Amino acid sequence: MKITEEYLLKDLQSDDNINIAFSKLVSIYKERLYWHIRNMVKNHEDTDDILQNVFIKVYKNIKKFKGDSKLYSWLYRIATNESITFLNQKAKKYKISNEELSMRLIQNLEADVYYEGDEIQLKLQKAIATLPQKQQQVFNMKYFQELKYKEISEILETSEGALKASYHLASKKIEEFLKSN
Repeated sequence: MKITEEYLLKDLQSDDNINIAFSKLVSIYKERLYWHIRNMVKNHEDTDDILQNVFIKVYKNIKKFKGDSKLYSWLYRIATNESITFLNQKAKKYKISNEELSMRLIQNLEADVYYEGDEIQLKLQKAIATLPQKQQQVFNMKYFQELKYKEISEILETSEGALKASYHLASKKIEEFLKSN
């Protein structure tokens, strides 16, 4: 039986079925959110920690969700914000810029036992790391997660036109990086 978002949300916001509904929510979105976060923070353990924080936040705040956006957009927004907060705190802790942190994360990716990418994928990750944070997000959501601009627009609360421009710029920068390296 396919669970509709509306039905799941109703159960999540009721006192009777919240635990069963929450288990369903986790099983439906866990993998997609994992890869969304992983594309941003690059590290398996950090991704797991952030994902856990995301679901804790969702559980604590689900009754406040008004349904102004789709449930998955709300989940992605929380995951995005948690990831950005994590990255900002990490950069601050090491007293480095976010760009420097991105490069360090890519270097660590090469040593990560959970990373299954080849040389070309590693070069692509290095190219993505050179982008500003917003362009990285847009590129990752469009390229890796194959989200539509409308969905990304809901998640990042940005116009579709701005997202298209951002993705186009990111693609050009990545292409130039790959040609020169």
